[in-house]
Amino acid sequence: MSTTASPTTAASTHALQCMEIWNGNLKVQNAISVPGIDAWIYSEPYEGEARGGDIHYVSLCGWGRISRFAIADVAGHGSAVDILATRLRKLMRKYIKTLDQTRLARSLNHEFLEFAQAGQFATALLTTYYAPTDDLIICNIGHPRPLWYRIQAQTWERLHQDMPQRAEQVRNLPLGIIEPTDYAQFAVQLTKGDLILMYTDSLVEARNPKGEQLGEDGLLDSARRLDAGDPMNFSAKLLDAVAAYRGGAPPEDDQTLLVLHHNAADPPQQSLGEKIRVMGKVFGLIDV
Repeated sequence: MSTTASPTTAASTHALQCMEIWNGNLKVQNAISVPGIDAWIYSEPYEGEARGGDIHYVSLCGWGRISRFAIADVAGHGSAVDILATRLRKLMRKYIKTLDQTRLARSLNHEFLEFAQAGQFATALLTTYYAPTDDLIICNIGHPRPLWYRIQAQTWERLHQDMPQRAEQVRNLPLGIIEPTDYAQFAVQLTKGDLILMYTDSLVEARNPKGEQLGEDGLLDSARRLDAGDPMNFSAKLLDAVAAYRGGAPPEDDQTLLVLHHNAADPPQQSLGEKIRVMGKVFGLIDV
C-alpha cells in the first residue's frame, strides 16, 4: 500500500528568490530549487491531521550563494504538538540569518527551554549549502543521521562527523534537554549528481507485522535498492518501500523526507538593480 502521491513534476518546481523562506509543519509535497541544489520535500502529519510536529525549512540568502535546509521533529505527533512545532519554526526563522549553525543551535536550545514544558524536546538537522565551493555544512541536533549518495563511488553511506568525543563533553543533544549544550558542525564537498537524504525518525522506526523496526540499516538498504539517478521520484519510491515494510499499515508518527540533489549550478549573475534590491532587503529598507 503506497502512502505517497504522484511525484512532483519539474514544471511545478519552485525556484527560491533572494531572501525567500519556505517552511511549515503542514502536509506538503513540493519540489524547490536553489542555486546548486534541486530538492523534494514530502511531509505528512500523523493520521492525516492538518498540522504535525515535523518541521521543514528552506531559505536562500540575498546573493544566491548560501542556502539552508533544515528539518526538525518535536517529540510526539500530530496536532497535539502543533503549538510547540509552530513556536520552534518561528525560532528557526528568527535565527536563520545566523551563519554559524552552532550558534543557531545554541540559541534554539536556550529559547526552546524557556517555553517548552517539562519532558518536551525536539531534534533537528541543520544544513547549509555554499554554492561557490559546493560545500554542505551539517549540524546534527540529536537527529537521525542523513544518508549520502556519492555518485563517484555509486554508494550510499551515513553522513556524520567522525571525531573523538571526550567524556566530559556533552554535545549535540536534542533541544530542551540541558542548558547550555555544545553543538558541533562539519562540512563535506558535494560532487555533481550526489544525493543527500534527510528524514525524521518515523522512517527508521517503521515496524513490520512482526513488530521489528526498520532501523537505520534497513533504511540504508532500501535506499541502495532504488535508482539514485532518478532523484525526482526517489522520495516517493523510498516512502513506498517503507510502507511495504510496514505491511501496508499507516505510519505511527508524522513523517518527513527531504531529498537534495546536487546539480552544481553556479549562482546567477545579478544586475546592478538586483544588487540594490538585495541590499535594501538586507538592511530592512524593502520588505522580504
